[in-house]
Amino acid sequence: MPPAFNIQQLWTFPVLDNPVWKWAVLLAVLLATGAVGKIVSFMLARQGRRFAQRERLKLLQFFLESASKPAQWATYALGLLLAQNFLILDKSIRQFWIQLGFALGYVAAAWFIFRMVDVLEFYLKKLTVRTETTLDDLLVPLLRKTLRVFIIIVATIFIAQNVFNMQLGSILAGLGIGGLAFALAAKDSIANLFGSIVIFADRPFSIGDRVKIQSQDGFVEEVGFRSTKLRTLDGHLVTVPNSSVANEMVENVSKRPAIKRVMTVTVTYNTTAEKVQRGVDILREILDSRMEHFHDDYPPQVFFNDFGADTLDIIVYYWFAPPDWWQYLKFNHDFNLELLRRFNAEGIEFAFPTRTLYLRPEGQFAATVRTLAPTGPEVGS
Repeated sequence: MPPAFNIQQLWTFPVLDNPVWKWAVLLAVLLATGAVGKIVSFMLARQGRRFAQRERLKLLQFFLESASKPAQWATYALGLLLAQNFLILDKSIRQFWIQLGFALGYVAAAWFIFRMVDVLEFYLKKLTVRTETTLDDLLVPLLRKTLRVFIIIVATIFIAQNVFNMQLGSILAGLGIGGLAFALAAKDSIANLFGSIVIFADRPFSIGDRVKIQSQDGFVEEVGFRSTKLRTLDGHLVTVPNSSVANEMVENVSKRPAIKRVMTVTVTYNTTAEKVQRGVDILREILDSRMEHFHDDYPPQVFFNDFGADTLDIIVYYWFAPPDWWQYLKFNHDFNLELLRRFNAEGIEFAFPTRTLYLRPEGQFAATVRTLAPTGPEVGS
């Protein structure tokens, strides 16, 4: 007959030098700390959301939301440190257990600081909104990324040295040759990093500006640590290394005070001097009636400029302001229509390229003159 089941013997049965009941207590402690961590995290997050609509309590909101997830990890760390007291462990295992608990606690603290960077970002954005340039608006997320990488590096070194007693000095010394090779391989990345520093220091453009860099012409969408992204006029996204931006000539089209137009109005050679002068006067009258569209420092200019090969040339200069491209095209449209109507009304003919050919038939002395024009029929004589 099999022996009767004894629950007391089961609870006292040794597993890894510890009775089963101690392992049960360990499991209960870990489950309890996990549940407490979940509750604390939920309560902190909910309370933070309540403060979201109150501008004066923004800092408290960020603090509570940043602490919600790390609090759960910190509770786990506390549970590990408490649970090891219930077990009989080898010295090395106990030491590792304690190190693991402290490491988890330090990770929770580093995570809290990592998330608190959002507070700095929030207040920096409020400052950058007050500035005219938009380039410093992009500097804020770059600063956020830099701080977070810095926090990760510092936390890793701190935990490795102070918790696990790792001698990082000898490890780094052994990596000297490898670090040199890495630096040589990453020289382009380092050049791009210094290029980004130059861009933020000089501020040759802002986000949204239209610029010309090398052969690229487009609008600045993003400036990162490695590259600047342009949206070309064709709609393509072009990535330009920051080292090229820092070393090449950058033409900021958006910063021009006005859009310059040079226009040559050509009339035929049979136009009288009086009609040429009348043409100049008409052009000046059209421009004078639109003076509000021109830059104050650059008034429009009209002159009878040259005797061309086939035409009499009247040159027109004007500087349209503000430098809005689509408004500039609309202005040119209205200007050209009025110029066409008024020249036609005055009987001033626009010139077009012509060519005269003299043909002599064989066997007799005669001449035939034909004038060829792009839009007119042949004329024979």
